[in-house]
Amino acid sequence: MKRRIILAGGGHAHLAVLGDWAKRPLRNTERWLVTSSRHTAYSGMLPGWLAGNYRANDLLIDLKPLAERAGARLHLADVIGLNTARKMLTLSSGEELEFDLLSLATGGETDISSLATLGDRLLPVRPVGLFMERWSAFLERAALASTVNVAVVGGGAAGVELAMGVESAIRGLFRNARVALVTPGEGFLVGHAPQVLTRALEELAKRRIDVHFAQAAGTEEGFLLSNGLHLSVDCAIAATGSRAPRWLARSGLTCSAAGFIAVSGDMRSISHPSIFAAGDIVDRVDRNLERSGVHAVKAGPVLAANLRAAIDGTAPARYQPRNRTLYLLALGDKRAIVSWGRFVAIGNWAWRIKDWIDRSFVARYTQPAQAGR
Repeated sequence: MKRRIILAGGGHAHLAVLGDWAKRPLRNTERWLVTSSRHTAYSGMLPGWLAGNYRANDLLIDLKPLAERAGARLHLADVIGLNTARKMLTLSSGEELEFDLLSLATGGETDISSLATLGDRLLPVRPVGLFMERWSAFLERAALASTVNVAVVGGGAAGVELAMGVESAIRGLFRNARVALVTPGEGFLVGHAPQVLTRALEELAKRRIDVHFAQAAGTEEGFLLSNGLHLSVDCAIAATGSRAPRWLARSGLTCSAAGFIAVSGDMRSISHPSIFAAGDIVDRVDRNLERSGVHAVKAGPVLAANLRAAIDGTAPARYQPRNRTLYLLALGDKRAIVSWGRFVAIGNWAWRIKDWIDRSFVARYTQPAQAGR
């Protein structure tokens, strides 16, 4: 009997699994990829796309040929439910899929509850493909305006990079353009070296990007900040981090206090050994691990190895993040801040390193010759 393996979600971690299957097919298995869109966007290049440094095709990965090389059936739908007792996924298409092994990397949900009053002016950064469409439509609608106000909510690396990318994008398009970054002070570039924070604030100031260290609540005109200020905005980009998908609470999986899937170092659910998970949808029980695309990418090969080990009955591997991580913070103008432990620098050369890393990652899954290596 063939065992059915379902990959739910087409994000960074599952790209590595598909690449592994393309190189070494899993025998006696029926493989599925269930994801909301045929294309997945490499989020690390999104700020560069905003800034005009990349075309859309540079960061989009077509999952159909990748799934075909992996011998996996591509099914376009969202996961809206999971019954662990029955080993059954419920999909937005109304279908139910049974599985023997399941890997969840659907990503978290952007928490926009406090900003929802903004309506169509609010652009959540996820899903990335939809964000790209909506940002392009916003620029078209605003083409004849003389003044435009854009705010980015969220002070993580993504929020800072997006603010820089937006400023680069609209600087030459509008006579008067204002960009703001709104973030709680304790949420600004968490996990980065103090020198990175200093350099980033200097760059934001040089670009005349207003930084508001405050909580934001949406109004009909813009934002009401916790410091009493009111910001009028034409477009608000939400890069506020992830919350757990609501269907997880009803799944039967053991979850963390925040609602994310509790996994051990082998990326396996601590309560259901037939279910693996990676990326923004998990919390490690053995260590604190920030939600970062870096970890999703690095965990991918471990996830691929452990799905194979579960089929073969061999010992699993563990994802052990390095003590120091190379961070590259794009500034939108083909420069970047690079940090490695205490080493921090800035320049065009740092952006060229990031550009090479990002393009190489996308090429790995878009060029058949490389995907099969």
